[in-house]
Amino acid sequence: MKYPNSGKVYEKPNVSASNRGMSLEEDINKTNRYYLNEDIAVIYKKPTPVTIVKVDYPKRSAAKIVEAYFKLPSTTDYNGIYMGKYIDFEAKECESATSFPFSSIHAHQIQHLRDVIKHGAIAFIILRMTHYDEDFLIKANDFIQFYDAGKRKSLPYRWITENGFLIPKTYTKPCDYLLIVKNVFEL
Repeated sequence: MKYPNSGKVYEKPNVSASNRGMSLEEDINKTNRYYLNEDIAVIYKKPTPVTIVKVDYPKRSAAKIVEAYFKLPSTTDYNGIYMGKYIDFEAKECESATSFPFSSIHAHQIQHLRDVIKHGAIAFIILRMTHYDEDFLIKANDFIQFYDAGKRKSLPYRWITENGFLIPKTYTKPCDYLLIVKNVFEL
C-alpha cells in the first residue's frame, strides 16, 4: 500500500498458516491476565503435552529440540475458575465469511466438552470470525446439539450470529468473554 505524498510503501505482513489463530489466543491471554490482576478469575491456557524424542546440543547453553510428538490428544485450550465455577473452553479462528467448518474442531475436544458439562462445568467455544472481526461465545451445549444433528459439515455464520453472543472488545480486555459468561450462565 502506498500512501499519498509519503513516498513510503507499506506491505501487509505475511501470516503463515502455522500462526493462524494466534491473535485470538493473544487477545484471550491478555484478557486473562487482566482478570487475574484484577482478582476477577483465574483462567489459564492449557499446555500441550509433548514427549521430546531428540535434542541437539550445539552449545552447552543452547539446547534445541529436534524431534518431539504429542503424548495425548489435547482437550480444550483454556480452563479455570470464575465466581466459584469451573470454566472450560476452546478458542478457534475462522477466516470464512459463511461458516465455521467442523473439521476445525476434533471429536475428542467435543467429547471433552460433553464430559465437563456432565459434571457441571461452564463450557463454551470462543469463535473469532476474522472476516467480520467479530468474536462470539457459543455455549458448548448449543454447539454440540447442532453438531450432533449431522445435517451439515459446518456451522453457518447466520446460526452463529443468531445463537452466539458477540463478545465486546476493549483495550485492556480485547476479548471480554466473562461479561457474556456472567449473563448467559446467570452467575
